[in-house]
Amino acid sequence: MVEQIGFIGLGIMGKPMARNLMTAGYEVTVYDIVGEAVEELATDGAKTAASCEQVAAVTDTIITMLPDSADSEKVILGPGGVLEGARSGSIIIDMSSIAPSVSQKISLECSQKSVEFLDAPVSGGEPGAVNATLAIMVGGKQEIFDRCSDLLKVMGANVVLTGDVGAGNITKLANQIIVAANIEALSEAFVLAQKAGVDPERVFNAIRGGLAGSAVMEAKGPMMLDRNFRAGFRIRLHQKDLRNVLQTAQELNVPLPVTALVQQMLASLVNDGEQDSDHSAILRFLEKLAHVEVTKGS
Repeated sequence: MVEQIGFIGLGIMGKPMARNLMTAGYEVTVYDIVGEAVEELATDGAKTAASCEQVAAVTDTIITMLPDSADSEKVILGPGGVLEGARSGSIIIDMSSIAPSVSQKISLECSQKSVEFLDAPVSGGEPGAVNATLAIMVGGKQEIFDRCSDLLKVMGANVVLTGDVGAGNITKLANQIIVAANIEALSEAFVLAQKAGVDPERVFNAIRGGLAGSAVMEAKGPMMLDRNFRAGFRIRLHQKDLRNVLQTAQELNVPLPVTALVQQMLASLVNDGEQDSDHSAILRFLEKLAHVEVTKGS
């Protein structure tokens, strides 16, 4: 029997993730508040539902891929939400990047209805979602993770259980600290090189194989050099993630000075209208300070 999967949230990440499940042979029922996205996947063979509740009523496992904590709460716990339609024994996998405390709250309410819950945020951006190479960080029970492991591996190349519910999002917050700091540092390096009259592309090629090299550099360096800031991961979403980082850090009394600084840079970029640019556009904040524009071949 083909497993029945529900998928709610068909944005820049959710749409290709749902497609990968369909390609793998799962029967997928989809819902999104944007009707065009639903129609597009229906054309590809997905079943459709009229609400979050209806998705849960006709599927065994329900995946949500949503922008922020409030969205996950509303879609899963709110009126007409997933939990109202879910049956005892159903599994909800929230792949949104949200505050760990909200994941724990959702899990507690699910358990009162004998519904299982995993928080499973991802990293890898749109290319990872399209190519099914996402890193998936999971929090929840070992036995539920084991049941969902094959499903998650359809969407990701690296799927790891990091602890109990909430641990997945703690891991994602740690990931986002490192990604943001790497992009900011790379931006500083390129701006310094440009101001000094040294070709930033040659700098990139010289250092990429050394200790400074990283997956972040390989993904974002060429975008910066080509001045291609088309969103793979939007500024406003990274700002949201760092807000969740700093809120969680405050709850735990953990100082995160560099993260706080980058968060302010992102806030400035949002004020400049860059909220839907790729997070590699952090470069533009540093360029503005130095009155220079990074160009390769200079």
